[in-house]
Amino acid sequence: MDATTTKNKLVITPLPAFSDNYIWILHNHTSCVVVDPGDADVVFDFLKENKLRLETILVTHHHPDHTGGINKLVQQYPYTSVFGPKDSSIPHITQKVVENHKVFLNEIEMIFNVKELPGHTLDHIMYEGHGVIFSGDVLFSAGCGRVFEGTYEQMLRSIDTFFNYPDNTLIYCTHEYTLANIEFALTVEPNNETLKQFKAWALRQRSNNFPTLPTNISEQKKVNPFMRLDSPEVIAFCEKQSGQKDLDRIELFTILRKAKDNF
Repeated sequence: MDATTTKNKLVITPLPAFSDNYIWILHNHTSCVVVDPGDADVVFDFLKENKLRLETILVTHHHPDHTGGINKLVQQYPYTSVFGPKDSSIPHITQKVVENHKVFLNEIEMIFNVKELPGHTLDHIMYEGHGVIFSGDVLFSAGCGRVFEGTYEQMLRSIDTFFNYPDNTLIYCTHEYTLANIEFALTVEPNNETLKQFKAWALRQRSNNFPTLPTNISEQKKVNPFMRLDSPEVIAFCEKQSGQKDLDRIELFTILRKAKDNF
């Protein structure tokens, strides 16, 4: 299922990989950019079927399900540019980027800005521009990534970054976790009517084998408990979990994320 932007008829396509990953392909029917290619073979198949030339790879962090296909791709396309976080062990990176670096994708006439989002991993970055964000494993639809390497405070600060973008900004994350995230979110906010409607929509999408992504900022403000730390139901849930009152935002987030880990 394709999502088409308004710029130069660019198409953004999700390629399912493994059990629940999406590899995002941006193309203009000639050249293409690939985001987080964990599996090279599904990318090769798409390139061949659509007669596309791979120009650039964008990587958000070092986990193998996001990087495992890079080696085979650059062997087949040796002149491919590979952008990734500077402080990382990811092989084959040709352009190491940090906060506010610009990524010029001349082949598809786009420029992305880099934002550092530590928490899930210490090297995690995202790419944003033209009304879209490739958020890797930081923000999911109705959820967020686990805190593996950073601190809960870092992860919360990274998630708070998304409040800086317009409501219609599209978020392309890399896992189809939406329904599982909704189930947890409903235990936190059982009276959230928008969340209940969102579940019904997501069930229809998945029953037809359509992705639930991209999502957008406005939607996440209404259904994602990790972006709703000021909700009375979220606060009450965290207070019940911890047995404490007057929790600050970091404490609320930490309790909520740990509850999701054990859900």
